[in-house]
Amino acid sequence: MKKTIIHAALGTVLICLATGALAAETWPNRPIRLIAPFPAGSSVDAAARVITPRVADALGQTIVIDNRAGASGAIGVEVGARAAPDGYTLTGGTTSTHALAKVLNPHLGYDPQRDFIPITLIGHLPYILAVHPAVAANNLQEFIALAKNKPGQLRYTTVGNASMARLGGELLSTLTGIQLTPVAYKSSAQSVIDTIGGRIELQFGTMAPVLPHVRAGRLRPLAVTSAKRAPALPEVPTVQEAGIRNFEVTLWLAVFAPVKTPRAIIERLNREFASAIAAPQVRDALLTQGLQPETTTPAAFSKHLDAEIAKWRGVAQKANLKPE
Repeated sequence: MKKTIIHAALGTVLICLATGALAAETWPNRPIRLIAPFPAGSSVDAAARVITPRVADALGQTIVIDNRAGASGAIGVEVGARAAPDGYTLTGGTTSTHALAKVLNPHLGYDPQRDFIPITLIGHLPYILAVHPAVAANNLQEFIALAKNKPGQLRYTTVGNASMARLGGELLSTLTGIQLTPVAYKSSAQSVIDTIGGRIELQFGTMAPVLPHVRAGRLRPLAVTSAKRAPALPEVPTVQEAGIRNFEVTLWLAVFAPVKTPRAIIERLNREFASAIAAPQVRDALLTQGLQPETTTPAAFSKHLDAEIAKWRGVAQKANLKPE
C-alpha cells in the first residue's frame, strides 16, 4: 500500500513537471497582459509603455497594458496575484505595492512575498517636491518656514496611507518639526491636477506625471528626494542639500508573475526585459521620465524585496505610522 501511494505521488509530481515544461515550450502563443495597478500616466504605466513593445517583439506576441487603479495599487496587484501562473498575466509593482503595503496594510488581499515571483527590477524613481507658483516658497527651506507658521494648514499629496509619498511626508515632518496634512489620491497623475489648480500646496509626486508641468512652469520644484540630483532635473537640489540630513526616499519599479509560473518562462521574461531596458532608445526614454534604469535576476530581487520590507517597517515605526 505504501509503495502504491509513493508511486502515485511520484507520478503526480512527474505529470506536473511535464505539464510545466510543455507550457514553457509552447509559451507564448497568445497575447500577454501586464497589469499596471495605477491609472494611465502613472510611473508604472509610463515605464511599461516604453519597455513592453520591445519585449513583445522579442516574444512574438502583443503585450497589453491593463490599468487597474485603486486602493494605492492594491486592487490591480491582487488581480495579478490571483491570475493563472501561465506567463500570460504579469504585474507591475512598486515599493508601495510590494513593500509598504505589507508593512502598513493589515487587510491586504495578497502577500507580496508569497503570491509573486519577481521577474526583474526596472529601476528607481525619486519623488519631486513641487508647489503651485502662488505658494510663497522658492525653495524647500522657505516652504518649511511657511509650514512652521501654518501648522497643519499646508497639504501634500499621497496615493494612500500605504504609499511612499505618505511615508516620505511623515519622515519630512518628523525631521523638520513641521505638521503637514496628507491628502490621498489614486495616483500622482490625478493629484497633480489639484496642485496645478492651487487646491493643494505641495505635490509629493513621482517624475512621470509631474515633470511636464515643472518644465512648463505650472509647478515650481523645491527638491528631489533621492540622495543625488536627478538627471532629468539637474538644476533641482536634493532634500539633503537643503539641509535635511538622512532623508532619501525613492520608488523602485519591478515586474512580477504569479507564484508557480514555470521557471523557464520566468527566465525568458527576465532576459527579454533586461535586454529591452538595456537598449539605448528605451534607456534614454526612461531617463527622460526621471527613471534610473536597473535590472536584476529574479533571485537577487527576491532578496532585495525581503530587505526592503524590513527597512520600511523600521522607518514606519520611527515615523509612528500605524497599520490602518
